[in-house]
Amino acid sequence: MSKIGVLAVQGAFAEHEAVLRGLGAQPVELRERKDLEGIEGLVLPGGESTVQGKLLTELGMMEPLKAAVSSGLPVLATCAGLILLARRLENDPAVWFGTLPVAVRRNAYGRQLGSFTATAPFKGLGNVEMIFIRAPVVVSTGPGVETLAEVEGRIAAVAFGNQIGLAFHPELGRDSRIHALFLERVREAGQRLRL
Repeated sequence: MSKIGVLAVQGAFAEHEAVLRGLGAQPVELRERKDLEGIEGLVLPGGESTVQGKLLTELGMMEPLKAAVSSGLPVLATCAGLILLARRLENDPAVWFGTLPVAVRRNAYGRQLGSFTATAPFKGLGNVEMIFIRAPVVVSTGPGVETLAEVEGRIAAVAFGNQIGLAFHPELGRDSRIHALFLERVREAGQRLRL
């Protein structure tokens, strides 16, 4: 049973935990540095990226997690999580993990269009329902970044090595295939974080 750390300092983490449990994984809530011990994968949920980034730093989790992701720890990042991973933010000087070579625009669909649902092809999975909530968008990608999905000509999902970044919320729908894909990568990586 894969032990998956789910960042639980702020945001929509409970829904990710429910999907992971349903797939036979063991989610562990990451609230302080000691919670990182032994995790085999990481989920960075939606929420408020600035708050999450500051809390990760204050709680002493940012540096060990950044080092682990850079060393190959599999990560699934949704919405705010994508912003945390991005190497550059188009409309914000902050950089948090900076491990995913993409540029991201926060709140790319504007506050008026706050939330919407789309169905679009996801590489290797076929059509997937995508729930966007004040979503970011990937505006450019660096070498080695694979586009997994586009919605209305905008990049909605990317992969780079061990990292999967999504602008939408797969945990809010009924389709668990993206989480299953992530867990497959966790099993293949066979890594365990040691502090």
